[in-house]
Amino acid sequence: MINFTLKHFRYFDALARLGHFGRAAEACSISQPALSAQIKELESMLGAPLVERTARQIRLTTLGEEFLVRARKVLTDVEEMSELARLSDGPLSGTLKMGIIPTVAPYLLPKIISALSEKFPDLELHPRESITQSLLEDLLQSRLDFIVAALPVSEPALREFALFDEEFVLVRNQKDASKPVPEPHRLQNMKLLLLEEGHCFRDQALSFCDFRKSAPTLLMEGSSLSTLVQMVDAGLGLTLIPQMALRLETQGTTVAVDRFEKDRPTRTIGMIWRKTNPLEKQLMGLGAVVRQVGQAQLSKTL
Repeated sequence: MINFTLKHFRYFDALARLGHFGRAAEACSISQPALSAQIKELESMLGAPLVERTARQIRLTTLGEEFLVRARKVLTDVEEMSELARLSDGPLSGTLKMGIIPTVAPYLLPKIISALSEKFPDLELHPRESITQSLLEDLLQSRLDFIVAALPVSEPALREFALFDEEFVLVRNQKDASKPVPEPHRLQNMKLLLLEEGHCFRDQALSFCDFRKSAPTLLMEGSSLSTLVQMVDAGLGLTLIPQMALRLETQGTTVAVDRFEKDRPTRTIGMIWRKTNPLEKQLMGLGAVVRQVGQAQLSKTL
C-alpha cells in the first residue's frame, strides 16, 4: 500500500498550479529543497515521474496530469469534510474564504465585511479580489468557499445564488452632456474605453454594444474603472460603468452621466459556491445579508 499524505497532494497541486518549484515552495511556506524532496518522494512511490523539469519551468507528464485530477478531488473532499464541524443551525463561525471581482470589490466589499461582522461576530472573512476565471478555478479547487461575481457562469459543479441586478451607465466628457444619448450600436463608431481582456464586465459591455468578433480600431483599454473614468474626464473618449460604481468613480470629476433610454443594459451579481459544500444553508443566509448591502448601495445611486 502506498502511503500518500495530504502534504504530498498539496505540494503537488501548488507545483502544478504555479509551474515553478520556487513559487510553489513560497506558496506552501516551505523551502524549495524541501518541496523538491516531497515531489521526488511522491514520484518514487508511484514509480514514474510526474513532472518534466527544465531550467525555468516544469511541465506535467501524462501521469502527472492524471494524478493531479485525483489529488485535487481528494483535497476538495478533505476541505469539505472539515466544514462539517461548522454544520449547525447556529450562525457561521471560523474562517471563510471569499472571492470577489474587481468591478464589485471597491464598492461593496467594505460594506459586506462590516455587515457580516455585525451579523456573524465569530466569522473571520478572508477576501481575495481577482477576475472571474481565476476565482472560479480557485473555487473549484476548494481554495475559496464562495465568490461574488456576475452571473451566469454555467458551471455544472457550482450553485448560483442571484443577489441583485444593476444597470450599466454611460459616462461622457462634460462637453458632450447636451448631446442625445447614443443608441448602443452607435458606440461602435465612438472612442469607447473599456477594461482590458479578462474582465467579464468588458465582455458584457461589448455584447451590449453589439460589437462583432473583431474589436474596433478606436477601442482603448484600461486596468480599472477608475482609470477609464479619469480618461473620459480628460476628454479621451466615453465608457460604460456599473451603477454601483457611480458615486466613488465620478467623485472629483466633471464627467456627464447618462442612462440609456431603452433596452438598458444590466448585469446580475450573485454568489457562487460548490454544490457539494456542506455549508450551503449557511451560505444562503450569508447571501441574504450581501443582497441587502448591494441593494442599499444601488438605492443611493438612483
